[in-house]
Amino acid sequence: MASFEKAKKSYQKFHKERGQLKSRKKYGLLEKHKDYVLRARDYHKKQDHLKLLREKALNKNPDEFYFKMISSKTKDGIHHAKRGKTHTAKALKHMKTQDLNYVSSKRSMEAKKIEKLQASLHLLEDDCECPVNQHVVFVDSEKEAQSFDAAAHFDTVPELVSRTYNRPRKETLKRHLVQTPDDHTVKRLEKQRHRCYEELRERIEREKKLQKVTEELELQKHLMGKGRRVKIQKDEKSTPVYRWKRERKR
Repeated sequence: MASFEKAKKSYQKFHKERGQLKSRKKYGLLEKHKDYVLRARDYHKKQDHLKLLREKALNKNPDEFYFKMISSKTKDGIHHAKRGKTHTAKALKHMKTQDLNYVSSKRSMEAKKIEKLQASLHLLEDDCECPVNQHVVFVDSEKEAQSFDAAAHFDTVPELVSRTYNRPRKETLKRHLVQTPDDHTVKRLEKQRHRCYEELRERIEREKKLQKVTEELELQKHLMGKGRRVKIQKDEKSTPVYRWKRERKR
């Protein structure tokens, strides 16, 4: 039955709404039925809201008290809210100083944590900006250079020669019976190291943001002081640069 109704609609005539007459183009577009529906819904929505507000006003208890009545008043039928307490320039400057001290302390904490992480991680990533460690070994002749054995020179096993960290000697390996770690242990260590480097990267970004906030607070504090200044330009960090004019001190 549903398919019959769909087939029936496909043969129905499509009725178009008429457009605006040429003689009435100055009045704009002719309102269509869909435009009328939207306008009617908006009108009824506003009327329902006004009706609800009238009911609330009629049912309101005249002895009811709100704390908002203390900080606001009605004058000539217009609602006016009292403004909050205005702070003096000295008080605002003191608050800026407190904010600056708080941000500076947070930045120093992040710097200490970054330094501690860098000391423990040795910066082993290939894409890090630190210089590559180089160990130069001097020999007497070219023949010795060609037959040079790094494992024998550093007294370690060949598997650990390429390491720049944690490269124990053979005696240490025998003493502690160090065994070659399996794949699961290696993956776990790599995952842990990657997590530490990710934490280091996030802390470095956070320290840079705190540094930018510190510079902005210092600039705001200086701008609240006395003296005429002129904005020169913006630096690489898009921070405005000001120059204070020299004033003669009597």
